[in-house]
Amino acid sequence: MHLLKHAIFAVMQFVFPSFLWAFALLSIPIIIHLFYFRRFRKVYFTNVRFLREVKDETSSRNKLKNLLVLISRILMASFLILMFAQPFIPLNNTVDEGRKAVSIYIDNSFSMKAQSSDVPLLDKAKSRAREIVEAYNQSDQFQIITNDFEGRHQRFFNKEDILPLIDEVVYSPQVKDLDQVMARQHQLFSQVRQSQPVSYLISDFQKRITNPPLQPDTTIQTTLVPVQSVQEKNIAIDSCWFGAPVHVLGQNNPLYVRIRNFGDQTEENIRLSIVRNGQEQPMGTSTIAANASIIDTINIQTIEAGWHEMVVKISDYPVTFDDTYYLTFDVAQEVRILLLYTGFPDRYLQAALAGLKNFQVTAQSTQNIAYSSFGNYQLIILQDLPAISSGLASELRQYLENTGNVLLFPSRNADLASYNAFLETVPSGRLMPADTISRQVARINTDEFIFNNVFERIRPNLRLPETTFNFGIGRASRSAEEVLLSYRDGSTYLMKYRVGAGQLYLCAAPINAEINNLVNQPELFVPLLFKSALANAETKDIAYWIGGNHTITMERPSGADDVYVIKGAQEWIPKQTTVGNVVYLDTEEQPGEAGFYQVMWDNTSQAHLAFNFDRRESDLSIFPVSELRERFASVYSLLDDAQISDFSKYIRDQISGISLWRYCLWLVLFFLVLEVLILRFWKT
Repeated sequence: MHLLKHAIFAVMQFVFPSFLWAFALLSIPIIIHLFYFRRFRKVYFTNVRFLREVKDETSSRNKLKNLLVLISRILMASFLILMFAQPFIPLNNTVDEGRKAVSIYIDNSFSMKAQSSDVPLLDKAKSRAREIVEAYNQSDQFQIITNDFEGRHQRFFNKEDILPLIDEVVYSPQVKDLDQVMARQHQLFSQVRQSQPVSYLISDFQKRITNPPLQPDTTIQTTLVPVQSVQEKNIAIDSCWFGAPVHVLGQNNPLYVRIRNFGDQTEENIRLSIVRNGQEQPMGTSTIAANASIIDTINIQTIEAGWHEMVVKISDYPVTFDDTYYLTFDVAQEVRILLLYTGFPDRYLQAALAGLKNFQVTAQSTQNIAYSSFGNYQLIILQDLPAISSGLASELRQYLENTGNVLLFPSRNADLASYNAFLETVPSGRLMPADTISRQVARINTDEFIFNNVFERIRPNLRLPETTFNFGIGRASRSAEEVLLSYRDGSTYLMKYRVGAGQLYLCAAPINAEINNLVNQPELFVPLLFKSALANAETKDIAYWIGGNHTITMERPSGADDVYVIKGAQEWIPKQTTVGNVVYLDTEEQPGEAGFYQVMWDNTSQAHLAFNFDRRESDLSIFPVSELRERFASVYSLLDDAQISDFSKYIRDQISGISLWRYCLWLVLFFLVLEVLILRFWKT
């Protein structure tokens, strides 16, 4: 018994231990009882023997009564003192004291639409957030954070003001990884340095987004609160892409659609369809094995130039946000090419360009260059120019910066000083002195846009260019360069340089057929001309993810002071960064709805965009509570609400321990009533 008593007082702590000094006052009732002499009333008896017996019996009864009253009063006073001292038994090694700054993350992504006991997970998460708030004191501060990272959630509120913000949380297409959420919480804690930071993460903890740091900030108490349901099956359109990034008027372009089954069972009769020009066309049905994907192909032919909008759809239930995929693509009416030459244009080059359908070629002598028209062309070809003047170099540099493409074939008698002066301003590699050794191209970079998807396979007998004269190309240290074709000895034949928003293609040999038979290799020459004119179409995505950090490149119309506006289901002005005549649009914060949008300049449509919901939410697999505990319990606290009947009380006990002052109050009342009963009904 003594050991139990010692153990209880060893773990018991007090909120206000200074009240314990009042135990010294317990000596007062003891003194009063010891020195209280009651005057007895005289009673006359005829027999002295009876008087002695009555006196002895009365004295004994009075002593017992007074002793019980004394004990009752002492115990009543003791528990009254303990009540004011507020004893408690801490459940942790330490007790949280002082004002708290509580940050609560509520996962409001689409996966929280799943049902838990006929209640959506988001509603359950909001209920848990309210219970967390109720568990803390009025002096504490609170902050809500969701996947939207809203501006109004960037500061802390009192207990009364935070509850309406919790009620206003709704579903969002935004998806944030757990490490991003925790980084944002830690950043916001800097606003309340005088308070103890406490973090709660309420989520279904999908595997694809659950990546908390395994070495967290130990100054922040972080608790994981899983709210989960039975895992749903789900079929989703994972992604779409065209076989060729460049769309040519009147030609077929295969559209590949990847459909993924995230469930544990094979799904049959998955219907695929497309919506184009307001009409829905069925594309057949598919069977997808469990946890597998298929790629379906749809041939798309465009008979009209301009922007096209298309919707790819599948049939699936109950998770439907990822069953629709919006995409856009642009088909140019014609591709304009400018050929600059000295003397006469190369007949082989002209013949190859003339064979490209929907291509319009303009040939100009270097003696009559219209610099102001450079912006009207998608590709400028420099054919065997003896030198590059400073004026031409300056205009080409600006043209490249503004999304232009330049294909340069140096002259056999090139003035290397003028060429290298231009190449250094780009910047790109230098032309080295010429070499008359016969060389043959041996390597093709099929990963780069120019030769990507050109060959189903490279045949062993594929004829590659041969040269009897070529310049060396020095590597550049400051530019983004990529080798497209190289000789057997490893030296470069064709190099690509990224210049601003444009691209420069530099060939080591002149285009003269007598020393460079590239013009006689249509399998390489035609794709080079065709795709270099449309190289920047490679960077135009057919669709974007909502919430993704996308940068859209647009040209800035000359002489205009307006800004770009994006219109659709929502309208907003994106963040814009202007570099020369190029404008970079940042769409990370918008939009919030999937669909089609237009980029407007001065109320004129400049481009069409398609936004889709993030597919990270399509995989509904979660970390069950047992696995969460196994993975993260060593570094984070975990509250399994399925095992907690009173959530607020449980958290309150975790914060302040098991409070005992209520029990002390009941004992004070008990001993007070006991004293009254003794005094009233104990007859002496």
